[in-house]
This record gives sequence, C-alpha cells and structure tokens, in this order.
Amino acid sequence: MEIMREITVTVNVNGIPVRAAVSPQESLLDFLRYRAGATDVKCGCNKGDCGTCTVILEDRAVKSCLVLAAQADNRRVWTVRGLEKDPLMQALQESFATHGAVQCGFCTPGMLLTAKNFLEHNPKPDRAEIKEAIAGNLCRCTGYKKIVDAIAAVAASRTGDRA
Repeated sequence: MEIMREITVTVNVNGIPVRAAVSPQESLLDFLRYRAGATDVKCGCNKGDCGTCTVILEDRAVKSCLVLAAQADNRRVWTVRGLEKDPLMQALQESFATHGAVQCGFCTPGMLLTAKNFLEHNPKPDRAEIKEAIAGNLCRCTGYKKIVDAIAAVAASRTGDRA
C-alpha cells in the first residue's frame, strides 16, 4: 500500500498567498487556523453540522471543515477578518450588534459570512429565504429571530425597503 505524501498548496487567504505542505486529508479549516493563522475561523463540530467554520471560497460560502486544503489550492478564501473593511460586512456587523444578534460570539463569524454571501446573491430576500439561508449555521445563544431581524434590516437598508 502506498503512503500518501504531503502536497504543497498555495491558498490566497484574505488577499495574502499562504503556501504550505499539507497532507492530502488536511481540511481547509485546519489549514486556515494552523498554517495561515486565521483563528477567526472557529471549529465547532468538525463534521459540517454547525456552520461555525464557514468561510467564503471564491464566491461561495462553504463549511471549511468539509473542504480539503488541496481543493483550495490557487483559490481565494475570505474570513471575517479579511472582510472587515467591506461595506456589506460592516453593515451586517453593526446590525447584529444593534439587534442583539450576538451573545457569546462563537457562531458569529460563520453566520456573518453566510449572511454576506447570501445577500450578495439575493439582495431582496423575504424572511423565509433568510431563515433558509442560515439554516446550516447553528446558534446556541440568541435564537434565530434576532439574527433574521439583523439580516433583514441590512437587506432593507440596501434596497430602500422597510425591514
């Protein structure tokens, strides 16, 4: 039986290329946290159930624990920290704070990235669509009403509608 050797990947993390040797089974989550120093990406369940590790890979929100680091080779990954100056991310963060949608903060990075990616693809969602969009992100503290309210408020402010 042949032993799988490490491979070298380069992942553009928040605009900075990070090159490292990884095992073929290393997750993007582990690559981001331990090789790129992106500790704003949290590890919740490590099996794709909670959404805490959500990042934006190219133009899609993904659970980084379910993506191999090798799959992100020569691709762009964005975390909350890398999007801190993005106007939509700023609006979402302010709205989460205003609406009380943040308590312990553990799920917040993944929830914010999911919401940002969702609003970029669906700028005028209704509440049911927002609930469906965040269904893969678990929050154990706030419940979801405040989170949905926060996302709906940002969507309304961007389209001139009322939340």
